[in-house]
Amino acid sequence: MNTRRVFVKPNGWTSVSNAPLDLIAANLRRERDRTGMSLTELARKAGIAKSTLSQLESGSGNPSVETLWALGVALGVPFSRLVEPAVPRVQVIRAGEGPVIHSERAHYSATLLAACRPGTKHDIYWLALEPGGARESEPHVPGSVEHMIVASGRCLAGLADDPVELGPGDYIVYPGDLPHICKALEPGTTAMMVMEHTN
Repeated sequence: MNTRRVFVKPNGWTSVSNAPLDLIAANLRRERDRTGMSLTELARKAGIAKSTLSQLESGSGNPSVETLWALGVALGVPFSRLVEPAVPRVQVIRAGEGPVIHSERAHYSATLLAACRPGTKHDIYWLALEPGGARESEPHVPGSVEHMIVASGRCLAGLADDPVELGPGDYIVYPGDLPHICKALEPGTTAMMVMEHTN
């Protein structure tokens, strides 16, 4: 099986999506349409100018974290719903890449790696890996998803038939309900793993 995977490019967004502003614009329009709110009503509820919201929905604005949080609250959705692209089955975000939103009030930036699906539970693991045989995992319960961020060293991880080489700071997400592997390529490899499941 050749599973589609997408790598996040240096501009922070995937090669199969448009620029971040276009994505935010589309997500804002989708969520505003879902609620049935007018531009005026949403701008008022979020405490921003109608012209600002209009620019954001046309993809020509430059939103801050605070503006997007306010819009998320007004729309009744998490911040991530406004900035996340559609996620493919396997996604890799290299260190220093990913969708970055900056604060206008502090020296702070946030890079969204993954948003939690509704009704899921999470188990968090610290992995210590050494070169040798690969850790081959059978499929977990249906709907399982594994997220991994490499802290040190290098490893090969992901779906058993299409693993990805990862280094420090790289992030990968893949279905845990398909056969998958993790193999250290350097001594002292460590990683943080989050297993997401519904039961």
